[in-house]
Amino acid sequence: MKHISFNTYLIRITGTVQGVGFRPFIYQLAHKLHLKGEVRNDSAGVTIVVNAIKEQLDTFITQIKTNLPPLAKIDSLELHEVTTRKFETFSIVQSENLFLTSALIPPDIAICKACEKELFDPTNRRYLHPFITCTDCGVRYSIIEKLPYDRKNTSMRFFPMCEACQKEYNDPTDRRYHAQPIGCHECGPKLSMSIDEAVRRLHEGEILAVKGVGGYHLVCDATNEAVVIKLRECKRRPAKPFAVMVRELKEAKALAQISEKEEALLISKERPIVLLRSKNALPESVAPGISKIGLFLAYTPLHILLLEKLQKPIVATSANVTDEPIATTRESLEKLRGVYDAVLDHDREIVNGCDDSVAMVVNDQVVMIRRARGYAPASVKLPKPLPQKVLALGANQKSTVAIGFEKEAILSPHIGDLESIESLGYYEKNIETLRRVYDFTPDLVVCDKHPGYESTKYAKANFSNVKQVQHHYAHIFAVMAEKGITGEVLGVAFDGTGYGDDGNLWGGEFLRCDMRGYERMAHFRYFRLLGGTKAIKEPRRVALSLLFDLYGEKALTLPHPTVQSFSPTERKTLYLSWQKGLNAPLSSSCGRIFDAVASLTDVCQVMSFEGESGMLLEELYDESVTESYETRLHEDVIDFLPMIEAILHEANPRIAVSKFFNTLVETVVQISDLYDLPVILSGGVFQNRILLELLLKRLPNALIPNEVPPNDGGIALGQVVSLLDRSA
Repeated sequence: MKHISFNTYLIRITGTVQGVGFRPFIYQLAHKLHLKGEVRNDSAGVTIVVNAIKEQLDTFITQIKTNLPPLAKIDSLELHEVTTRKFETFSIVQSENLFLTSALIPPDIAICKACEKELFDPTNRRYLHPFITCTDCGVRYSIIEKLPYDRKNTSMRFFPMCEACQKEYNDPTDRRYHAQPIGCHECGPKLSMSIDEAVRRLHEGEILAVKGVGGYHLVCDATNEAVVIKLRECKRRPAKPFAVMVRELKEAKALAQISEKEEALLISKERPIVLLRSKNALPESVAPGISKIGLFLAYTPLHILLLEKLQKPIVATSANVTDEPIATTRESLEKLRGVYDAVLDHDREIVNGCDDSVAMVVNDQVVMIRRARGYAPASVKLPKPLPQKVLALGANQKSTVAIGFEKEAILSPHIGDLESIESLGYYEKNIETLRRVYDFTPDLVVCDKHPGYESTKYAKANFSNVKQVQHHYAHIFAVMAEKGITGEVLGVAFDGTGYGDDGNLWGGEFLRCDMRGYERMAHFRYFRLLGGTKAIKEPRRVALSLLFDLYGEKALTLPHPTVQSFSPTERKTLYLSWQKGLNAPLSSSCGRIFDAVASLTDVCQVMSFEGESGMLLEELYDESVTESYETRLHEDVIDFLPMIEAILHEANPRIAVSKFFNTLVETVVQISDLYDLPVILSGGVFQNRILLELLLKRLPNALIPNEVPPNDGGIALGQVVSLLDRSA
């Protein structure tokens, strides 16, 4: 018999390849191709050693790349011929730790079709098991304490497997081979209340706190106006829209208009909340005054069992006190004791809190509003290697943090606003989680330039080697990283607040950027924020400041809703503040200009939640209005006061608001036409659907962030990128 000689090859694979069924996939493929060798997890990913002839090897590599398990993602595959080794068979070897931990933590994702089928199969031993899972689905990040992703390193270590589960866990041909969270009715986590009891309470108009994947939700019957209003009153959330969870896609279609791209998002394994055009089939109190609705499909077996029995949509909003992180323990939930009537709890610990992700589709492009469950921790491949290990501390609102090493940046899930002791504690916990899980010690720490940001204070208090990066430059950098751009761009950064190089608050910026630095090419004229941070929540303060810019002291007696919303004494005090610049910092913020327009059109004088003014202005846009207002560009300053004065004389608020949107679009188009550069749009203002839609129609080649949020959730990534080795 002819002897066939083989060589031994070492294959190193990085990416999302742990905890996603990758090793059993390799094991089964190797046996199918009659290959001998071994596969193992290590702290960088997966390593395969295999004996093969060239033709077998080529087939093996091709099959690996084209037939991946559902949750797996390959970032790199290296192939090396090594010293010949003899193997009797192909086997899976236990995990080993290397010094640098760089394997990616898989995120928490929705239940798969196979598990959902078993969930409702009376002959299956996991029939109606509220924690059914397998290698292809379920909890990951929320239960992990450190890498490698093995059961002993998760909160499932407190649930010893029964004999039947252990058998599946040890069988490389089984769908549950090394699926760390598996259990069953006998050995898995337990609920504190039956599904029947929970459904009965919801039918009776109660509010439940339900423990989900990354935290608790406050849940009630979304069709019951009285209980939705009660939830608003108890949670002190007068107007901010609630998210609604439904069992299946057909129910979502009964509540909203859904495009193909939006449908794909809704049914994706990540199951984010998707902002959709409402059909107004639910009570007005779900989203007061807003024609959009945030919908998401049930993504855990527990939610599916609940909704299957209830047969109604539910409000499912994060259980948290305003400006504090989502509750992940009974202790943190106690603060909401007066809000809920009962708790549907379970005994699997949430190690890492993680809120629901939020997304929308604009001009067929996905825009992430909040990147969390399903998507995070997020890995971004950098266009160049980093010279040092970097910890980036983000901004102050919609905060995230990131670590960077080699050509990898790992972005944390959404943390939130750093405005309370609890949120700061949660912020620090997220930093520690990334450092612990990745065994990461930074060489350099990067933060924002704003001296008042808690993230900046944290950097300076805890680290010696700190670099500060300008806020809007970081916004543009984040998109450059996502798109793999290293050349020059024109960055349009519109947001609410960012500390500028001149000590003023920027936010309406046109920056010529590359990896070496940036030049401020244009910005909106400065105006004063009367009362400082108070102006962020009171559009009328911004509008009054602009009226002072136009008319001086005469503005005090104008018969206008903005002016009349203040008492005569308040007006005089604010005028002195404007005159002398006392507690009235200068700003060029586009977000604050939105606020001013909302006040001047009497749409919103005081906001009950961030972004409310922009949402309400969206509702008034009329696409049949094609005109715009005048603005003037003097050197690098965009004077928009002519627009403000024209709005004062516009009787119809719909026309005023529509022309305002058109004016912003014309301004961006005109300035971008001055430069033969790719245009990047980033910053929180570009979460405004109307503005983004209009701009993408006029500038179809403009680049926007799709993977990371345009808001401050992307700042940490931009800060990492600012450290890229520019000589590489």
